[in-house]
Amino acid sequence: MAFRERREENGLVWWEDEGLSRTGDVAHGFSTRLGGVSRGVYASLNLGHTRGDDLQAVRENYSRFCRATGAGEISNLVLSHQVHGSEIRVCTLADRGKGLDRERDYEVDGLMTDVPGLILTVFTADCIPLLFYDPVRRVAAASHAGWRGTAQAIAVRTVRRMGEVYGSQPEDIRAAIGPGIGPCCFLTHDDVTRAMENALGGLVAPFIRPAADGRFHVDLRGINRALLLDCGVARVDVCPDCTGCHPEKYWSHRITGPARGSMAAIIAIR
Repeated sequence: MAFRERREENGLVWWEDEGLSRTGDVAHGFSTRLGGVSRGVYASLNLGHTRGDDLQAVRENYSRFCRATGAGEISNLVLSHQVHGSEIRVCTLADRGKGLDRERDYEVDGLMTDVPGLILTVFTADCIPLLFYDPVRRVAAASHAGWRGTAQAIAVRTVRRMGEVYGSQPEDIRAAIGPGIGPCCFLTHDDVTRAMENALGGLVAPFIRPAADGRFHVDLRGINRALLLDCGVARVDVCPDCTGCHPEKYWSHRITGPARGSMAAIIAIR
């Protein structure tokens, strides 16, 4: 299996992608909700700093996660400011610490950089986390794809922006799709499926199937994988877990509602 679940003695559980790990160039990870110090509705590894949790607990959670993955000090974090769009920010040393230690002056659902040490961070609680690395140009990126971001092809936009800014070629990029809601749990009405079909055409057809109650099951991970393969990315690994099926292990907005924490996906060039 391309994804491997990792565990620490303190109970921290996260996923790593073997395709990214084998480059030897990046530290990365997809968190679960296990192994942190947060309490109450945020127990225990909440990485959402705007959810209402105690900030010191969130900082300790980040310290544990970054230490376990080998990403480095939390002062190097750069946090996304997600609006379910498709904008990708080019991150430099000037962005170091934004979101946790400093105010963010941007609203973006994706981050990318060629600066070693910066820890790019996106958040999910059912939506799809995407990590990218180009070992030729040494460029990393992270994106957040809900159904709106998926319909706007943020996965493809990330690959194209890596090419426009850094000269990355799609065939050199390795992509990893982390844990997110699966078609088993993502049921939606036809306004969503129509919007996705209008935006992406026939590519989405294999990933939408009718449910018995008139709604539709939608495979967001499958659509994002298909988009990436279609634009020329040669290797796209997909985590097998559905966040909706395992609310004891993952934050799931659909299962628990807004009183919850958030997971994070991080990537940093060594």
